[in-house]
Amino acid sequence: MATKMQLFMEYLTVELGLATNTRQAYNRDLSLFVDWLGFKSADSLINVERQQVTDYLTWLKEKGLAAATIARKLAAVKSFYRFMTAEGYMDVNPAEVVEAGTKGIRLPRVLSEDEVLRLLDQPDITTAEGLRDRTMLEVLYATGMRVSELINLTLDRVNLNMKYIIAFGKGSKERIIPLGSVAAGFLQKYLDEVRSKLVHEDRASDIVFLAQGGHALTRQRFWQIIRAYGKEARIKKTLTPHILRHSFATHLLDNGADLRSVQELLGHSDISTTQIYTHLTNKRLRDIYAKAHPRA
Repeated sequence: MATKMQLFMEYLTVELGLATNTRQAYNRDLSLFVDWLGFKSADSLINVERQQVTDYLTWLKEKGLAAATIARKLAAVKSFYRFMTAEGYMDVNPAEVVEAGTKGIRLPRVLSEDEVLRLLDQPDITTAEGLRDRTMLEVLYATGMRVSELINLTLDRVNLNMKYIIAFGKGSKERIIPLGSVAAGFLQKYLDEVRSKLVHEDRASDIVFLAQGGHALTRQRFWQIIRAYGKEARIKKTLTPHILRHSFATHLLDNGADLRSVQELLGHSDISTTQIYTHLTNKRLRDIYAKAHPRA
């Protein structure tokens, strides 16, 4: 990659502390912009004018991309040019006043409380792998952690005496999350009876949840696990890695939790990100009203 792109990626890592997946997404989005411009070198990005950024958005819309996808790709371009102007490489930000338009509201997919219980009941806890899987699902639903936070959770970030977990989230930010008694019980049993059997003698690891061979589980493997159990539970919804996180937040709000507390538990830096879950609870209330009220 060209020098300026490398410096930008270093800025995302060192200054903003963005996760690897986020940095890779920025890199892909910027590379697409460079390909569209037809430049042989990413250094030519310093010659871009505002009209070219606008034309790029028009091209993305003509390709039929979703509004949220277009907005994300524009965000990468905007971030790059904010960096370029802030560091003095450019005098004018060509993307400064360009907007992608409304993204609309795309509600996250969640499970009902009954569906969550059916999902949790699927692993065979008489086996080592089944107990590990049940524990992971219990911890996710009890804490609302991101899957990346779960699979990278280390032993020193678990306190079963005080029943809390320290999550290491986006932007290298830490937060303390309470751990319910049911999840804590499964986690204690997993640590006592299963984890030692998964640790490989030649591969020391402080990761809590291990795969066969003693290495950490991947995000893709977790997705396979939850989808398999969802199929066994006859849940018709498409299960995503974060569906228990979304369900955690929605069920808290359904049962009276305040939005600010849910924001802190999820580790959202902006409460507007958390507010998306209020749309789900409001929709559920409208559905209940429509079914229950005689004059609805």
